[in-house]
Amino acid sequence: MDKITQAQRSANMSKIRSKGTKLEMFIRRELHHRHLRYRVNFRVVKGTPDLYFTKHRTAVFINGCFWHRHQNCSLATTPKTNVDFWMKKFSDNMHRDVQIYSELEASGIRVLVIWECTIRKMIKDPVYCNEMLDGIIQFIKCDDFDYLEI
Repeated sequence: MDKITQAQRSANMSKIRSKGTKLEMFIRRELHHRHLRYRVNFRVVKGTPDLYFTKHRTAVFINGCFWHRHQNCSLATTPKTNVDFWMKKFSDNMHRDVQIYSELEASGIRVLVIWECTIRKMIKDPVYCNEMLDGIIQFIKCDDFDYLEI
């Protein structure tokens, strides 16, 4: 049984944003400070990545651990009510992600997925933040591999 009414739950869920989140803004600000220029929510590219580096043909997706089901993450919980709905929703999200990533890679666009838990840790720990940003920048600028998940 849900602890709040359906109208309250609906109001709460409607406040969850998909663009311009605090975590996305943190990554954007940090990459901009390091002189990387990108397109935001670039609709020309399949899947509308959160950031797209046209010069490097790299799409960056900033995924919430809850919505995209980050494996072995404490933030990827499953609601106790309406479980069938949520399991289908999560399954559809994961299948869509895999399909989009493979289509992008097939068209020569490299894919970087940054998870919510990683960004939260970056915000708390400046040393970890610099290490992760170095890895992100290296992936964006270097063509060694086509997919990275951090």
